[in-house]
Amino acid sequence: MESKNGFLKMTMAEFEPWLQSQRIARTILTVQQHHTWSPSYIHFNGSNHFERQAAMKNYHVRNNGWQDIGQHFTTFPDGTIVTGRSLESTPACIYGANRDSICIEHFGNFDKGGDTMTNDHRETIVRMTAAICNKFRLPLNSFSIIYHHWFNLDTGKRNNGTGGNKSCPGTNFFGGNKVDDFNSFFLPLVAQHGQGTAGTLAPPTSIQKYVTVTASALNVREAPSGTASLVSGREPAQLGAILRVYDESNAWLKISNSQSHWVYGRYTEDVKRATVNANVLRVRSGPGTNFSIVDNLMKSEEVFISEERDGWCKISLEEKWLSKDYLDFS
Repeated sequence: MESKNGFLKMTMAEFEPWLQSQRIARTILTVQQHHTWSPSYIHFNGSNHFERQAAMKNYHVRNNGWQDIGQHFTTFPDGTIVTGRSLESTPACIYGANRDSICIEHFGNFDKGGDTMTNDHRETIVRMTAAICNKFRLPLNSFSIIYHHWFNLDTGKRNNGTGGNKSCPGTNFFGGNKVDDFNSFFLPLVAQHGQGTAGTLAPPTSIQKYVTVTASALNVREAPSGTASLVSGREPAQLGAILRVYDESNAWLKISNSQSHWVYGRYTEDVKRATVNANVLRVRSGPGTNFSIVDNLMKSEEVFISEERDGWCKISLEEKWLSKDYLDFS
């Protein structure tokens, strides 16, 4: 491994054990697939990983006004991986679909007529996606692994690429960027390295409940006390992050099943995990059909509910509401 400019570069063989060692407070439900389009392969000289990553960060901060680089990881043509923003932070990559997600940018232009993906790059993309799904117990389907192309750019609604969409991660990305292409060409490759199934994986039975963070940053301590030391090497949980709770003690919440890692419950709010059971579920700006439609969710997508009102459910800290009739609660 090599570090520079706040980024860490690693091979695929190094990435898998590194990922397993990461202690991440927020709950992950989706893995996003993107291509950079520009820069493309012609901008990579075999040794400028850090320079290209720094350039992307500068563009995202200066031009887009973001606080950091948008993605959590970038993969490169030689099969190496460079880290981006903190895994505790929500990505800035798919408008309307960033919550509870990890974002991967693949360096190159994978539209038809663009770059021809190298074998090393191809293997890393597949194995990396599988490793993330294994780490976070994600089912292997088109709701846990998502393409940017499936979401309308203006509204953030998922429409599976029927209009107003980017081509990202490319019209030639593993055979194409449609859901059918994903199911036919990309998903079977990920499944060869994955431990999940095409169905929904139940969360560990040791989880007592879920909460969302209501503070801008919530420290993780070694014991259920404000005087306890901060956990070394673990970043604070960020606003809106969904945490898994394994135990409680005097208003403190244990967020690790295997280690003594605690957060103060005063700065959290209970949420319930739910799965959409309708083919398409309209998301509205308030608790009723008189409110405007702001998004669509599809069958088997998962959400965290923070409030129920007159048969309607509010998604975490967002002002988005769903009919309770079309949700199954874990």
